[in-house]
Amino acid sequence: MYTLIASVACSVAVSILLKMARRRNIQIDQAIAVNYVVAASLCLVIFQPHPASLLTPATPWWILIALGVMLPTIFLAMAGAVRHAGIVLSDAAQRLSLFIPLLAAFVLFGETLSLNKLAGIGVAIVALICLLIRPRQAEAGNDTRSTVLLLLSVWTGYGAIDVLFKQLSKSGAAFSSSLFVAFTLAGVLIFLYLIARRSVWAKRNIIAGLVLGTLNFGNIYFYIRAHQVFPQNPTLVFSAMNIGVISLGTLVGAGLFKEKLLWTNVLGIVLAITAIVLLIPK
Repeated sequence: MYTLIASVACSVAVSILLKMARRRNIQIDQAIAVNYVVAASLCLVIFQPHPASLLTPATPWWILIALGVMLPTIFLAMAGAVRHAGIVLSDAAQRLSLFIPLLAAFVLFGETLSLNKLAGIGVAIVALICLLIRPRQAEAGNDTRSTVLLLLSVWTGYGAIDVLFKQLSKSGAAFSSSLFVAFTLAGVLIFLYLIARRSVWAKRNIIAGLVLGTLNFGNIYFYIRAHQVFPQNPTLVFSAMNIGVISLGTLVGAGLFKEKLLWTNVLGIVLAITAIVLLIPK
């Protein structure tokens, strides 16, 4: 069970670090760039991938390239969402993205849609609407429209990334090698972006990136380990991870950072957890 707790803790800790970045005057794009160096290095050391195995005509490189572009882009969107909307709503939006691959499986790949899944998708849509409702009067320096767009970007972005990883696994490509290449491509692209902007590096950004990369990889590593520890009960891992992140994120965001929530946002969080329960594989 400690593997699940560690994965949830790492996921929420990433949000906490993103939340504190502005207060600590951290340039989050530099931190995210270093994060991918750390994540790729840890992937290489711990998973010991064989990237050369991907050098075959059957490897869907368009998926790997798409992941390389989307991973840093959506990470930046998540950072913006946490900064403007808070940890509670950002984590909930991220976890609600799970119904996008389910919808894709039904619409694009012809899988059967059960009554439970249909109900879960319906509840998830209502939950998302509740999470996106913002006060009419924007808080100081916070544009309501951009906040909603950031939350929608987090939701659609992480859902699309999940679909891409699922398609990658169906192609037969090795997970560890694919993950390493995706991290590497993401790192190269964001470093090129920083070079083009002629960013001036600061020590605090590098340190933040080292921590961020460790937490980001830790989230993935412990989630995989949890599936290995509970091979006969993937439902437990699926539900505990998603519900755990939303619950802990709510406690941290509302409790520690005093994030203000509308009653509709609270309803959205409750509905998000309900949707996850309905979407649990039976």
